[in-house]
Amino acid sequence: MSFAKVYSAQVNLLKGAIVTIEVDITKKTLHAFSLVGLPDKAVDESKDRVSGAIKNSGYKSPKAQNQKIIVSLSPADLKKEGPFFDLAIAIAYLKCSGEIKFNSEKKIFLGELGLDGTLRSIRGALPLTEEAKRRGYEEIYLPKENAVEAGLVDGIKVFGASSLIEVIQHINEPLKGEKIGKKIIVQPKTKINYAREIKGSDFSDVRGQEGAKRGLEIAAAGGHNIAMYGPPGTGKTMLARVFSQLLPDLSNEEVLEITGIHSVAGATQGELVCFPPFRAPHHTSSHVSIVGGGTYPKPGEVTLAHRGVLFMDEFPEFEKRVIESLRQPLEDNIVSISRAKGTAVFPSNFILVAAMNPCPCGNAGSKKRACICKPSDLDRYKRKLSGPIIDRIDIWVSVANVDYKKLGGESTGEKSEKIKARVIGARVRQKERFEKLGKNIKTNSEMNVKDLSTIIKLTDEVRHLLDDSAERLGFSARAYHRVIKIARTIADLENSEEVQANHILEAIQYRPKIS
Repeated sequence: MSFAKVYSAQVNLLKGAIVTIEVDITKKTLHAFSLVGLPDKAVDESKDRVSGAIKNSGYKSPKAQNQKIIVSLSPADLKKEGPFFDLAIAIAYLKCSGEIKFNSEKKIFLGELGLDGTLRSIRGALPLTEEAKRRGYEEIYLPKENAVEAGLVDGIKVFGASSLIEVIQHINEPLKGEKIGKKIIVQPKTKINYAREIKGSDFSDVRGQEGAKRGLEIAAAGGHNIAMYGPPGTGKTMLARVFSQLLPDLSNEEVLEITGIHSVAGATQGELVCFPPFRAPHHTSSHVSIVGGGTYPKPGEVTLAHRGVLFMDEFPEFEKRVIESLRQPLEDNIVSISRAKGTAVFPSNFILVAAMNPCPCGNAGSKKRACICKPSDLDRYKRKLSGPIIDRIDIWVSVANVDYKKLGGESTGEKSEKIKARVIGARVRQKERFEKLGKNIKTNSEMNVKDLSTIIKLTDEVRHLLDDSAERLGFSARAYHRVIKIARTIADLENSEEVQANHILEAIQYRPKIS
């Protein structure tokens, strides 16, 4: 046989794309080994990796013979990136040269090869397996390290191998009289482990700051964005880091979705993402690392925080371009990236937790320390946060200095588990309400203006209170609607069917004084 065809796949944005590997060999000619089909450098270098892996697995090296080898990767107009195709190219070559025989239909081969024939892990195993199943493939062969992740997908047999020779022994059809090779055991269906070991601090470890804790509870219950401001050392960072403990556990569908995203980004290391992600980029992070992008668009922190928390400490210290780029994710729960070579829309439904000092030195308004910032520094600091960004953050809470007497002794605050129970109760009430009305949303923060008018009915008294307060405080239309959403979440925490005046008043106090 001088022609062979096998199937592989690669990551394309957040999904998989099937790639057909075709090999043609012309013997008794000058040696040549070419790859066609828009390969990048990593794909083009697979010629050397594959040749070494085949030779060190006991077969004749493609480069040791006088033959012309053409490897075609189709579709030809799809840019081929990464080392996904090494295993498939090696298998296709051996089949084409007649050294192995097997039926390649309904089989997908993935994995990077070492020169000794070992298989190395790849990124994006979960979305690649999902795409293979969707396209009707029945078996997928990939590195052993990725088998657990791929095992989340039902309806396709997953075979995890540690070397090229293992795959060959499994698929090769022996000639009459030859010994049958050792078979790879099918990867069992992966079970999601929701047992969570809480490491680090608990909400009860934070002394005082009851107002901030209340605001964080409301944010967790309704999926609202929150900003904490106050002098340094008052517990803002600690509160943000324990905040993710309040979020409900992920559903099976959410685990698949989030694990797939993190797998594409190479952030899973073979493990599943079973809990809401917590991302805390440094304030020197670039625009592309936060929002995503690149020549061929890839997800950034706002997408890696999907269904979880994006914590931005020292919020005004981020580049203004970075802060302004949060407008679309905070409003629409997606981020759209357009480049010359493509456009991508990534999910970014996260809860923003921002922390900031009142000024660059942190002492503005303090009774204990004098502020040393110049007026120009204060103006620059305030200008970093535009009105539209301030409007998109639902809850603003002050985190002031704590009395020294409260810092000593044992903790008397509520445990995270107790607060989480109330959050889960509020989320259940929201879910039941939205399902009853046929809405495909999960939290109050996701409601649009039309939903507010049809789902939340305010009494004349409550509506008058809200309208009067909005006029006196100068709310924008967006701020006005967000107050209603927060009030609905507060009512859900109290298991109240209707939004009452006290819920509106509490929601109003969380709006920033600078909006």
